[in-house]
Amino acid sequence: MKLLIAIVQDEDASRLIGELMSEGYGVTKLATTGGFLRAGNTTLLIGVDDAKLDGAMGVIEKVCRSRKQIATTPTQMTTGMNSFAPYPVEVVVGGATVFQLSVDQFKKF
Repeated sequence: MKLLIAIVQDEDASRLIGELMSEGYGVTKLATTGGFLRAGNTTLLIGVDDAKLDGAMGVIEKVCRSRKQIATTPTQMTTGMNSFAPYPVEVVVGGATVFQLSVDQFKKF
C-alpha cells in the first residue's frame, strides 16, 4: 500500500477530489498555504493499493495541469529610499507535487 501526498492548487482541488472519489479512491483534504506565492493550496492524502497506484497518478496528472499566471512580487526601487513597488511577473502555477510513501500497516476504525 502507498500513501500519496498530493499538493495541488485550490483551483484544481474540487475537481480532483471528485474524480478520485468517482474512481473509488479515499481522499482526505487539508487546507495549506504555499510558500512562494503565499496563495492557498490543498494537500490531499490518498491511500492507494499498489495495484491501483498508476490509476491514481493518472487521475492527478489528467486534472492538475500547469498554467501561466501573472503574480506581483515586491521589487526594491532605486530612488535612494528603501521603498518597494509591486512588479508583475509571469509564473507557472498549477500542476501537482506528489510524494509517494510506502505504508507498512493501515487500520481503519
